[in-house]
Amino acid sequence: MLIMPPTVSVIIPAHNSAKTLGACLEAVRRQRQPVTEVIVVDDASTDDTGAIARRFGCRLLVTDRNAGPAAARNRGIRASTGELLFFLDSDCAPEPDALENALAILRDEPDVACVHGIYALEPLIDDGPVEAYRLLHGHYWRLRNVGRVRTTLFAVCLIRREVFTSVGLFDENLRASEDVELGDRMGDRYGIVLTDTVVCRHDDDSRLGALLRKQFHRSQLLIPVALAERGPAGIRANSPVALVAATSVPATLPLAPLAGGWPAASLLLLALFVVAEPGLLRFVLRRRGPAYAAFFFAVHLLVQLAVVTGAVVGGLRHLADRDFGPTRATTAKTPR
Repeated sequence: MLIMPPTVSVIIPAHNSAKTLGACLEAVRRQRQPVTEVIVVDDASTDDTGAIARRFGCRLLVTDRNAGPAAARNRGIRASTGELLFFLDSDCAPEPDALENALAILRDEPDVACVHGIYALEPLIDDGPVEAYRLLHGHYWRLRNVGRVRTTLFAVCLIRREVFTSVGLFDENLRASEDVELGDRMGDRYGIVLTDTVVCRHDDDSRLGALLRKQFHRSQLLIPVALAERGPAGIRANSPVALVAATSVPATLPLAPLAGGWPAASLLLLALFVVAEPGLLRFVLRRRGPAYAAFFFAVHLLVQLAVVTGAVVGGLRHLADRDFGPTRATTAKTPR
């Protein structure tokens, strides 16, 4: 008896992605596992995103206003036909065996409904030391969490269509953490695997100011999403001890006059911040050496401060406006 392989729809939300979309689509074309269709959802781009998608022969859906990745993914889901949906961010280029390896996990573990992968250490486009920081940290914390998880990360992710039919689509009220919120709704009904066999090269933030602004804005949803979680907390990218130490470093600077102008307390907390995650410290030293490690943890400190500040602001916004955060509307089902 001939068993037909499952149909796979690739869904790529894109906004002003001309820099990377071509590499992303070329990587899709090089997948060892054939796909049924490739859908690019152009979320009101003002660059050549649409033209690049047409050049690759994709099915192109264009929105008239920028509605965010959750809305773009939902539009792709509704338009797709595959039994399995392979989501990619437009700045990610999966390795040729990425889809094949994800399918193997779904085949070998029938209770698993979602497989997502990790970032490679090599960037899609090398834009300097800040991007190297992002990729090192992103690779490390994903690798640390490989295995069965409760969180979905959709940068490179294969998922069964039935999940959306059952738990609903992405929450379009969220412009960040929408994949985390979906994973929480999946709960214990659907197995989720984070694997290091599904790898993509990623083009990440390369300017420090832009990185800090993004972290500040995205982290505003951390507390609202955490308060809405129905099960145990999912993947955490940052150590709670490191976050507390990072916040305390600038907070103790006013104590310097009491120590003759020497910021002893701040330096001690800075040392605690660096060693709070010994695995991360060893990883960075092994990969890039001591000189780069000093740069890495300086940037990491600023990022943690942006995350904490954003989380506090987001928590206050949620107290003032309960509509700021997840809607918990789970009735928006796919039509298939």
